[in-house]
Parts: sequence; C-alpha cells; structure tokens
Amino acid sequence: MSKRKLIVPDKTLISRRSALKLGGAGAAAALMGPGYVRYAQAQSSEPIRIGFQVHRTGIGAAYGKWYEQTTNAAVKLINEAGGISGRPIEIVPEDDATDPGRGAEVVEKFATQHKCDVAFGTLFSHVVMGSAPRAGELKIPYFVVSEGHHVASGKLNRYTFQPGITDVRSQVISMAPWIAKNLGKKVTMIFPDFAFGYDHRDYFSAAIKAQGGEVNALIPIPPTETSFSRYFAQIPADTEVIYHVMVGPAVLTFVKELGEFYGSNHPPLFGFIDSLEAVSLKSPGLEFLEGSYFWEAYPRYAGAKPTEADTFYRGKVGVDQYGASVSDPNDVSTYSHMFGCWETLYIIKQAMEAAGYKTTADRGKLIEAVEAITTIPEGNEHPQGDKIFNGKIHQVFGHQNITQVKNGVGELVYRTTIEEGMYEPEDDYSKMAL
Repeated sequence: MSKRKLIVPDKTLISRRSALKLGGAGAAAALMGPGYVRYAQAQSSEPIRIGFQVHRTGIGAAYGKWYEQTTNAAVKLINEAGGISGRPIEIVPEDDATDPGRGAEVVEKFATQHKCDVAFGTLFSHVVMGSAPRAGELKIPYFVVSEGHHVASGKLNRYTFQPGITDVRSQVISMAPWIAKNLGKKVTMIFPDFAFGYDHRDYFSAAIKAQGGEVNALIPIPPTETSFSRYFAQIPADTEVIYHVMVGPAVLTFVKELGEFYGSNHPPLFGFIDSLEAVSLKSPGLEFLEGSYFWEAYPRYAGAKPTEADTFYRGKVGVDQYGASVSDPNDVSTYSHMFGCWETLYIIKQAMEAAGYKTTADRGKLIEAVEAITTIPEGNEHPQGDKIFNGKIHQVFGHQNITQVKNGVGELVYRTTIEEGMYEPEDDYSKMAL
C-alpha cells in the first residue's frame, strides 16, 4: 500500500482565520465548503420576525385573544402564498398584561432580545402611549392597532404607525352629524378614564358643538371599575342622547346596570361597540338595548348581502355570520377591532416588498415605503373596506358604520364615506429624522 504524497499548501493562499477576519464571502465560502454555501443561501430565506405585543392578560384580554387568532390566520395565509419576498413570517408573541410599563419592556425585548424586524399589535391606548416612545428610542418600526388619536396627533415618533384601523377623531367627526340629526343634540358622555376615553371626550364634544349641539355632562369611569349604578345618577334630566364607550371585562355589567337604572324609559342610546365587544347582544339583561345604536368599524353581523371579501375573511379567522366562533356560538369575537391586525400585516408585507427589505438596516427604507402608501383597495387583504393612508401623520382613514339593534342583532343603518372622517394633519412625521 503506497503512501499518499503530502501536499504542502501554497504560502500565498489566504488562511482560514484570515478569510473569516476579512469577511470575504467568496474566500470564506471556499474554505468553509459546500455546507457554508447552503447556509449563506438559506440566510435569504430566514423568517421576517414580527414581535406581537398582545394583551393576553389584564383588561384587554378579550381583545388579545381575538387579535391573536386573527394574526395567526393572516400569517398562515401570507406564508402559504410565499411570505414576504419569499421569506416566511415568524410571529414572536409577548404578553404586555395591558399595562403601559410592561408594554415598554416588551418592545425592548422585541428589539434587543428577540431581534425582531418590527413590532406590532397593541390595542389599548394607554399601553401605546407607554410603549411607543421606547420603540422610537430603539428605532424599531411599531405598528399599532389601537384607534386612539395618539399616532395621528403627532405626539409620538416616526417609527410608530396606525395603518390598519381608523382613529377616534375620524370616527366621531364622521358620525356626529348623524347623531345630531337623528337622535338629539344634548348629549351625556360616559367614557373610560384614560387616553382612549379622553379622545372621545375631546373630539366628540367639538364635533357635536359644530352641529349645534352640546355635551351637557361628562362622566369618566375608572377602567378597573366593577359597579356603575352610582355614576348614572349624574346623568342630567334633560339629556337627549346617552353616548357610552366603555371597555374592559366589566362592560356587560355596565350595560346591564344601565338597563336596570332606566328600565324601558330612557333617552336614545348611542354606544361604541367597544362596550359590547366579545358579548352577545342576546345576553340576558340586554333586552333594553333593543332599538339602540352602535358605532362599528366593521359590523359584527354579516347581514343579507355580505361582500365576497367579508365572507373570505370570516372563513379564515373562524367566525360565523353572527360574529361568533364557528366552533362555539357563545364565544363572540371582537369583530369591530380585530380586522385591524389582518390589514396591518398586509400593509407590513406591502411596504417591505416595496422597500426591498432584507435586514434591520433597511428599516429606514421600510418607514419611507409605508409613508408612501396612499390608497388601499377593498379586497381579501382589506376586507373592512377601501381606505386612504396619510403618510404625514401615519394614520389610515376609512368608512364607519352605525348599526341598530333589532331582534338582538345589529342591522346596518348608515355607512359613512371616507371623506366624512377626514381632517387636516396636525403634524408631519416624514420630516423627522430616521
């Protein structure tokens, strides 16, 4: 058996250590062998990591559950269709306990520990206000699904967007004329005592005044309150409309106690569906709501002629024509809000592909791509309806819906135009440094 000839390497060849130190892709690949080449190719298919700030616990838990179900359904569909530029989405969930301090910690984990490309999903406005400044400091794009006017107000930063759901200011100014014309002009407002409630207080008060009306009483209620009867005595006797927009786990108690206080003899009720999200309108004790009105961003009940996009969306998120889980009719969805997760994910996909996004080094290009979006067509990606995005204030504008409770079901009576909810930008985030 002959001995193999020892081959002495040419001294002019670069060493393995030198190749790695210099970072030359070709030299390093040659030295590392075929396995390294396959890994380098695989890098381009690494997942887009989206940090999902979800209210799994705390007063937002009912929303968090359906936000998570909607998010998972959208991601499954996007990934089945090829992901984002051929890369799959990986959702990295973190519970913020519906707490602003915890929210800021979660955003930091997304940026520093989980190495997420973007953060997404926050609903409750006080959590957004506690979290968004940290996102700006860490320069991680932060897509909220909240409704508060906090983003559009210009009070946050260039890294924070609300592109999948309209804000309170737009909602109330588009509906105030209908309320004044059809229900009354002397309004008592009952609202939660935090940022979301303050948006309603401030912008509806101004909007109804513009219609020749007035808010004759403001009744703020702590978000952790569990009994409400003592507040109802503050409602003035000359009230023509009671405007209520409560949120949290005690909303059913709130509405039931309102019914017990008034019985069948009460002023017209105009509520935001927030007061009854995840609650069946046919729940015992809610009979007095018959004939009352609700704002809904996306009507819970499909009605006789649902759009093809609505039917598609309901099927994918597992919700029936009544807005309940297809597997449990008693499990009512947060239908008027959760669509914002679905639509925001598609905006992220659209912007990343337009920007040619590859790594976190491309976040600036991603932000500019989102700011460049203008019109958003209705369809499977945006089943709630067509929209207009304003890149200066990072806020989307869409249609609002007024439904009336008839036989325990919400029936659409008015759908606003987009233009009815438009207002002049208060600031311009696109002028801020990245």
